[in-house]
Parts: sequence; C-alpha cells; structure tokens
Amino acid sequence: MRRYPGGMNYALPFLALLIAAAPAQQNVPRPGYVRVQLNTSEGPIVVALDTRHAPATSKNFLAYVDDGRFDGTVFYRTARDKRDPKLGFVQGGIRTDARRILPPFPLETTAKTGIRHLDGTISMARGQSPDSAGGNFFITVGPTPGMDARPGYQGYAAFGHVVAGMDTVKKILAKPSGGGQDAMKGQMILHPVRIMTAKRLDGTPRPTGQPKMWLYNFGG
Repeated sequence: MRRYPGGMNYALPFLALLIAAAPAQQNVPRPGYVRVQLNTSEGPIVVALDTRHAPATSKNFLAYVDDGRFDGTVFYRTARDKRDPKLGFVQGGIRTDARRILPPFPLETTAKTGIRHLDGTISMARGQSPDSAGGNFFITVGPTPGMDARPGYQGYAAFGHVVAGMDTVKKILAKPSGGGQDAMKGQMILHPVRIMTAKRLDGTPRPTGQPKMWLYNFGG
C-alpha cells in the first residue's frame, strides 16, 4: 500500500472525510417530524415538531409559521426555577395580539401524545381553558414534569423538542426580568428577545389564507 511521508497511508484521508460528513446526517429530518427554525436576536433555535403523536398541535404551530404570524414577535417571559435559576422555561409568540391569532383547537394532553416535558421540549402556552392554546409557546430548560397531565389536571400540550440552539434558549432564560403579575410576576423579560422569522425547514409551506391584519396600517 502506498504511504504518505511519516508512514500515514491513504486510508486516513478517507476516514477523515467520513468523520467530517457524519454531522451532516444529524440535519436529515426524521420521519414524522417537521423542523422549524426560529431566528432570534440572540441566535437561531431549531425545533422538531412531532407531527405523528401531536398532529393537531403541530398543525397549529406550522400554520402560524407558514403564515408568518410569528415573524416580528418576541420571547417575552423567562420563568426560572427558584432552586436552580439555570432551569425553567422561556415563553414567546404573539402575546395578546388579536390581529395574528388563529382559531383555537382541542388540547392534546401528554397522556394522549406520550410526549413529556423534558429538557428542550416545546409546548403550547394556554389560558384557564384547556382548549385555549393558540399563538404562544414555551421551551423548557431541564425536565418540568409538573406540566405533564395527571389525574385531575390536563397539563400542557408538548409537541416537539429542540434539536439545535439550546445555547440560545439558555441565553434567553438568563435575561433580566421583572414586572408582570400573578403567575408571571417578576418573569417578564425587560428587553424582549425578537423573533425575526420562523421558517419551516422540511416540507412545503401551507399558508392558511386567513387575513394578515397585523401587516396593515390603519393609522392613515
């Protein structure tokens, strides 16, 4: 076998090529998942939506993405664990902007989907009504089993997980916060983190065709 100076043979460059190519395989979407990239002012976050186990919740989130309803919104809440401030969750989306909201949909509980609130889980925020989730979501840092369904409590609709950009999520979690009231007291990010764009990385966009009222200037 022909060798390079120093005794290295041709097999080593081929091995190096295989190692270099390996990370690219991680970017291939898994069957049943659709990836979405959130481009924020703190860096990108890529989430994989579990369209097989949480079809209704994933469909709702993708409708907001494909319509551009998340573009120009923010991460506005950082909820840190009092025992360990490096754990908790961050929340973002349309807040109370009625111009961007789409119709509500039935809650897909963790008991139904089997998707638990683990580290890097993306889930839908909601109000008092179980079926009130819409255009706001949160991402966990560390396991948060208290958000899973249990007897007498329906919990929240987890529907995917972060596959890239957890460093960005942790940056958002560490942002200075204050204000707010009730459950959000002290948790509002003082300088919200912008979501410039949200784009699907897999499949064909399917806009809803609903009016995009936030794009119109009614002020004359």
